[in-house]
Amino acid sequence: MKIKLSILLILCCLSLNVQAQDPVFSQYFLVPETLNPGFSGFEDASYFGLIHRTQWPSLDLRVDTEYAFFNSWIEDVGGIGFSIINQHENNTKYNHLQGNVNFSYHVRLANEWFFRPAIEVGFGTKSFNFSGLVLSDQININSGTINPTSNDPFAMNANRNISFFDFSAGFVFDKKNTRNDTDLWLGASVKHLNKPNISFVENGNVPLDIFYSLHAGYKFPYFDYNDLFLSANYMQQGEYNRLDLGATVWLEKLMLGATAVTNPAKNNSNSHLLTSVNAFVGLEFEQLRFGFSYDVNTTNIGRTDGVYELSITYLAKCLICKNPANTERRK
Repeated sequence: MKIKLSILLILCCLSLNVQAQDPVFSQYFLVPETLNPGFSGFEDASYFGLIHRTQWPSLDLRVDTEYAFFNSWIEDVGGIGFSIINQHENNTKYNHLQGNVNFSYHVRLANEWFFRPAIEVGFGTKSFNFSGLVLSDQININSGTINPTSNDPFAMNANRNISFFDFSAGFVFDKKNTRNDTDLWLGASVKHLNKPNISFVENGNVPLDIFYSLHAGYKFPYFDYNDLFLSANYMQQGEYNRLDLGATVWLEKLMLGATAVTNPAKNNSNSHLLTSVNAFVGLEFEQLRFGFSYDVNTTNIGRTDGVYELSITYLAKCLICKNPANTERRK
């Protein structure tokens, strides 16, 4: 009984950790809208797509996440975007569903620089299968049985579903140098500015921690028309932080890359600085872009079978252009 109770407590703690932290995609460099609303319309085209992520499929704590998005460029105005994210945890049946609308305003600066401030408004819902939890007053140690009902105030006042509004903001500075075919961008975003209450307990107050992100990317040509893209992304939410450092090679239609995921905070003595290495392969055609990545765990958490991500993006012409022939699609 003690062993079962310990396992239950561990699962509950880990599940609560999943609720408190935002989902982060390994392929953020391919779909940067997942990080920052300032990337809406960044491709100077209309484009839509989907990312699917499966985390730790060999554990009871398997988490599946889907992110569907649409973004478009409107000439002389800026970028607009819509996205839907759904996150589901297998063991507890925890589910997070949220829709977002964002707008970025494009300001042309000197020397081919652009400034893209943006806002995002979202509405989300979270649900939890409380019938799968066993609380302390349900456990009868003497008889070794579990009562089907509980008088615990948590069980009596818990909500299965909660909903909330969510506000975020961000900006991107970018420069596309047509003379030497380089592309540089620097951005920052702040999510959950209103700290929405995500408590499942009636009249409870659990504000969602603000999510901060600083990110940068630089693409430059090398060796006979091939491109090399370097990226960095620092994230902070509550006491947890993460720094991703990646490199991707464009070989005509083929993309190959790798990202090192680090934990600079190392919140306890058992934490690892390098937590995973993410391998990436992609294909890019005229209007279609595919990506597949696999995260190899480098810690002693045990066998998890890593993290899988699959993405697809379709690029079309810009939504409203005075002269679409002059609109150049960005990579």
